[in-house]
Amino acid sequence: MDQPKRILIVEDDVDIANVLSLHLRDERYEVVHSADGNEGLRLLEQGGWDALILDLMLPGVDGLEICRRARAMARYTPIIITSARSSEVHRILGLELGADDYLAKPFSVLELVARVKALLRRVEALAKDSRIDAGTLQIAGLTIDPMTREAAVDGKPIELTPREFDLLYFFAQHPGKVFSRMDLLNAVWGYRHEGYEHTVNTHINRLRAKIEADPAQPERILTVWGRGYKLAVAGGDASAPAGTHQDAP
Repeated sequence: MDQPKRILIVEDDVDIANVLSLHLRDERYEVVHSADGNEGLRLLEQGGWDALILDLMLPGVDGLEICRRARAMARYTPIIITSARSSEVHRILGLELGADDYLAKPFSVLELVARVKALLRRVEALAKDSRIDAGTLQIAGLTIDPMTREAAVDGKPIELTPREFDLLYFFAQHPGKVFSRMDLLNAVWGYRHEGYEHTVNTHINRLRAKIEADPAQPERILTVWGRGYKLAVAGGDASAPAGTHQDAP
């Protein structure tokens, strides 16, 4: 029998943590809760976690620092940030530091549980794909290694967040194919949820800033108006007119 997935919750609101823990345990997850940032970081560093649910506002070490420390660790742990800080700045900062998802309080506990399940499914699928197709991908001047999760542009290594890597790797596996924002949300994030397509836009723009010579005139990740995005096999794809760097409708 498979061992249950282990989830660490670092949340100083005990009521929220208790309700969330109850629902996650109903899904057969093993759950550990910490209400303090210092203790939460200590537990995280012990390792062996399959997911981290992290509040930003914590006594002791704050959530963003914990997120930063988590991403410096050798083992990749999926992170969902939950916080009353609902501004775009904090959401983007959390994603910038490598969080996989973000939910602003107040949130639906059932939705958060669904996000956790989808994220864990996605991580398992990516790990399986990496084992099956362990070879390095080389396309459009990009070099992508799914085993080491490293990428380079024209031979120069680039730093990608876990979600940026997943997005780029997905495009590289399907060169020339057009994907809508909902397609990408489902395939890369692991869930389809109306209203979160802007998350795709943000990651596309950030990825372009790292892999394009001129992000304002992209030659690799192109917008196909009215349909979505695609990775061009070669620069200057004729099907994507100049100035296609704006969000797809």
